[in-house]
Amino acid sequence: MLTIKQLRSDKELAARRLAKKGVDATAAIENIERLDDRRKALQTELDNCLAEQNKAAKQIGALMGQGKRDEAEQAKRLVADLKAKSAALAAESKSVADELQAVIVTLPNFPADIVPEGKTAEDNVVVKIEESYTPLPENALPHWELAKKYDIIDFDLGVKLTGAGFPVYKGKGARLQRALINYFLDCNTAAGYLEVEPPVMVNEASGFGTGQLPDKEGQMYHATADNFYLVPTAEVPVTNIYRDVILEEKDFPVKMTAYTPCFRREAGSYGKDVRGLNRLHQFDKVEIVQLALPEKSYEALDGMVAHVESIVKSLGLPYRILRLCGGDMSFTSALTYDFEVYSEAQKRWLEVSSVSNFESFQANRLKLRYKDADKKTQLAHTLNGSSLALPRIVAALLENNQTPEGIKIPEVLIPYTGFAIIE
Repeated sequence: MLTIKQLRSDKELAARRLAKKGVDATAAIENIERLDDRRKALQTELDNCLAEQNKAAKQIGALMGQGKRDEAEQAKRLVADLKAKSAALAAESKSVADELQAVIVTLPNFPADIVPEGKTAEDNVVVKIEESYTPLPENALPHWELAKKYDIIDFDLGVKLTGAGFPVYKGKGARLQRALINYFLDCNTAAGYLEVEPPVMVNEASGFGTGQLPDKEGQMYHATADNFYLVPTAEVPVTNIYRDVILEEKDFPVKMTAYTPCFRREAGSYGKDVRGLNRLHQFDKVEIVQLALPEKSYEALDGMVAHVESIVKSLGLPYRILRLCGGDMSFTSALTYDFEVYSEAQKRWLEVSSVSNFESFQANRLKLRYKDADKKTQLAHTLNGSSLALPRIVAALLENNQTPEGIKIPEVLIPYTGFAIIE
């Protein structure tokens, strides 16, 4: 979340920056300033009351020792009154602090200066495009038809077992999933990311720490009996490894990678964009996460974008990289680059990765800090990226590599699949 200092140091600038994300925050910022002033005044009054209480309490023993019982009793009554006043002030102070926190957590992160203006995906800026299209056979099939033809993904069986958006992978389809996961993890570990295997359920503190909670869009699957949440991405448990941790400058950068199944309700999804693997409620994804020093985080972001690009390029898929506009960015992001691959059969671009810098927004929620050279405690910066999300990668691989003989497997994956073609 944003800090009070970020919001109060230049209220007009803060409002303009949040307006870039489509948020009118003027009233909220004014309310935050009012509540912060009240909180500070209450704290000052409480501190003075406690000091007076301590002073009076110390006098009681001295007065008793001097035989001044009436004055000692008067001092006791004063202490009792001050205790009651202190308790009331502490309760009001907590109430104001809670109200202040509740307002701040509704505000999204500031977008970086280079984030384009805009409200929807139509306003995103293409920063790079690699067009390497493969001629397809006549009457090329979309991936959901190919999955049925080669019996590698069963969407109907998934509906029977669970519901729509929970496909069953079979035979070479299952093997391809496993191959992609292992390939992506190997690429990431070779680039210096530490592999971790986190839980796929997290507690409320973890969901809050990375900005998924409060769940304003109803995307999280919630196990209410234990108040646990199924992860929407490995970013949540992996980044929370460092919740309430204070690092040293020498510890940076921290680089981690993880595979998890991911769960998203995708409320309101419908139409052609959700056919087949285009939008699922459960899907596999390999994630990369970095913790960086503030002055190095955008250099780290560039490195993460280049790393993801190298993996997409190795699969031989046409792709493009977009810089997201303010209105299309996530609640937590300061700058996001999306990767999309082109589906030859569907004639459309499919998002396969988002790589984002959150600056100190998540770190403030996580209380993830470090000690600088002057031993002062500062907030770190956090970043993450899909490296990669499998469903649309699989969709594009099946569609773009279909031939009359079968679906060819990219050369880099053959050592992982153990086969070169799905026949």
